[in-house]
Amino acid sequence: MKSTFSILSEDNPGVLMRIAGLIYRRGYNIESLSVGRTNKPGISRFTIVIEGEESVYEQICKQLEKLIEVVEVRNLTKEGPFVERWLTLIKVHAPLEMRPHVLQTAEIFRSRVVDLGADAITLEVTGDRGKLQACIEALKPYGIIETAASGQVALSRSGFMQTGTE
Repeated sequence: MKSTFSILSEDNPGVLMRIAGLIYRRGYNIESLSVGRTNKPGISRFTIVIEGEESVYEQICKQLEKLIEVVEVRNLTKEGPFVERWLTLIKVHAPLEMRPHVLQTAEIFRSRVVDLGADAITLEVTGDRGKLQACIEALKPYGIIETAASGQVALSRSGFMQTGTE
């Protein structure tokens, strides 16, 4: 089972290696890792997706919390609904005669054109993992030249959540 962790930590050299090393040493593969600064100066948010046994996730959380620079660790998958986004850049073969078809396909997925050349278009696609995979599959017949993808970023949902009372 996959689990998404949100980790707040101080911006110190080596924090990424300590966090990734802790997970690696327990025999788990990091499927996705994204890091970025938060609205609080000196604090970064790590979003990490790990696939493994659910029973070990609580232990990973506790061990991550022991790292000096770590401020907070949350298992978003366990806590409830969360919002996730992935970003992919896709360079597609698009000579003039095929360009309207490529752009029409891109429109279906609400992609943005970020670069335009004589024979190719580079698209930016954001969404959940399923949307990105579907977009790639839809563009394959035109000829994908190359892709680049980010890791997952995620935050817990706020508002309109059920409290469990009926």
